[in-house]
Amino acid sequence: MQYDALKTFITLAEVKNFTKTSEILHISQPSVSLHIKNLEQEFQTTLFIRSPKSVQITPTGQILYERAKQIMAIYGAAKEDILAHHHAIQGTLIIGASFTIGEYILPPILARLQQHFPQLEIQVIIGNTDEIIQSAKLLHIDIGLIEGQSHDHELVIQPFMQDELFIVGASNHPLIERSTITISELQHQNWVAREAGSGTRTYLDHLFRMNGLQVQSLLTISSNQGVKESVIQGLGYALLSGCAIEREVINGDMAVLPLEGHHFTRTFSYLYSPTMKNKRNVEALIEFIT
Repeated sequence: MQYDALKTFITLAEVKNFTKTSEILHISQPSVSLHIKNLEQEFQTTLFIRSPKSVQITPTGQILYERAKQIMAIYGAAKEDILAHHHAIQGTLIIGASFTIGEYILPPILARLQQHFPQLEIQVIIGNTDEIIQSAKLLHIDIGLIEGQSHDHELVIQPFMQDELFIVGASNHPLIERSTITISELQHQNWVAREAGSGTRTYLDHLFRMNGLQVQSLLTISSNQGVKESVIQGLGYALLSGCAIEREVINGDMAVLPLEGHHFTRTFSYLYSPTMKNKRNVEALIEFIT
């Protein structure tokens, strides 16, 4: 296995500069060039287009980059499996989490995890649900935590908790002041929503379809905080997790719509590639979240 060559190749693909690559890896620039040359000879392809001002990865280089990341992840998992044989929870755990989970659910879990395993280095990558699923498939993360379900057969997927969502609006909106309202009164309203690919957005789109709701205007923002601030400013209603709005509701910055006869729940799930199944660090996190 050309471990050093693949490590050099991945670094060069990411920083796009031979000098920076040599500095990051603490090797000479000729060594960087030699590693790349050896890989190009082995795979019989050109991996990079070089010019005096830039280094650009080729289409075949991109293919190797994705596979090389997977190979390095498997190599790292093998090392940590050997550590696990000695009952040690240490090394690195890379967690991918969708925004709601990463911002509101995960931090207290991580506090307890690190308290029990102080030698464990934890990295958290936050993205929308679709991004986390893709990262798990490419082995860029060890385990992903997403909103809702996924039917991707390349991954192991299991639910770990239920989440309740609420329709919220600015505290001074006329409908908020009513004792109850019906779903039909949400016709032709302004809405603020997360971006496509977000689990929260998928649920909102489903709510619109199932109830035949027509939207007056739709403002899309790719963060929960941005959605909340827009709601507070009176730009529209939003559908958000209860854990994301608790502070603003208590402070009176926004209010829950008194919707009659409707409760919105969804499932939070964890997922990982079968390659990570027996990785002790992944097992440790699953024990904490379940």
